[in-house]
Amino acid sequence: MSTQNKISRKTILDIKKMKKQGEKIAMLTAYDFGMASILDDSDVDILLIGDSLGMVVLGYDSTLPVTMEDMIRHTQAVVRGSSKALVVTDMPFLSYQVSQETAIANAGRFLKEADAQAVKLEGGREYADLVHKMTYAGIPVMGHLGLTPQSVHQMGGYKVQGKNDEAAEKIMQDAKILEEAGAFSLVLECVPEKLAADITAALSIPTIGIGAGVQCDGQVLVVNDMLGIYDRMTPKFVKKYANLNLEIRKAVKSYVQEVKTNAFPDEEHSFK
Repeated sequence: MSTQNKISRKTILDIKKMKKQGEKIAMLTAYDFGMASILDDSDVDILLIGDSLGMVVLGYDSTLPVTMEDMIRHTQAVVRGSSKALVVTDMPFLSYQVSQETAIANAGRFLKEADAQAVKLEGGREYADLVHKMTYAGIPVMGHLGLTPQSVHQMGGYKVQGKNDEAAEKIMQDAKILEEAGAFSLVLECVPEKLAADITAALSIPTIGIGAGVQCDGQVLVVNDMLGIYDRMTPKFVKKYANLNLEIRKAVKSYVQEVKTNAFPDEEHSFK
């Protein structure tokens, strides 16, 4: 029986190797089968099912209402739509903060039920023991420091973090602690460029920036932001590579007009 060669997904070892070789890491969020397929075919290294789906897909004002069931369902769709990228999924609010036992069980669900390869959680030294235990249990963990959206109320809004020396030193130490605990990579969100560069140089694991400057080992954006689909807000760090919101509106208006005037369906799009 012949076997077909399959393109295997990138692994956490591949991602760590990219840092050693000086190859930049491209990461984007994905929330459904169709978009995951497009991004995977476009050679994105990591697909992140972000809890940002609460805002850009489900219409909430923050990420806080997102549930485990929301994340599992969307992770399953992204996995089905991709075959090459490493798939990482966010642990939603209160899925890991209540107890370590609950956290490990919830993280395990992403690997067992959704076939994700890793989870991402927000926070520093306070979660070091949890990161260690997850890693020991065979669950790869991506850390997240700087602006952590699940703590938006505690931080007083979406603000740049680590601007003074004391705050910067805390983030640096948290990064080192998470690496020591076993995290395979680290997202740095909304921190000064120099701090991100210093952290990147200090760690052996890759850093992935979002509003953290060009010196990080990789970059991540919310796909709905960079494609210009989500228009409620546009953070300073977002570069819009397209304006699909406008293009979709134009296409839908054309469709509505043609339906109203009997221009669609025409002979080409009808059966005899």
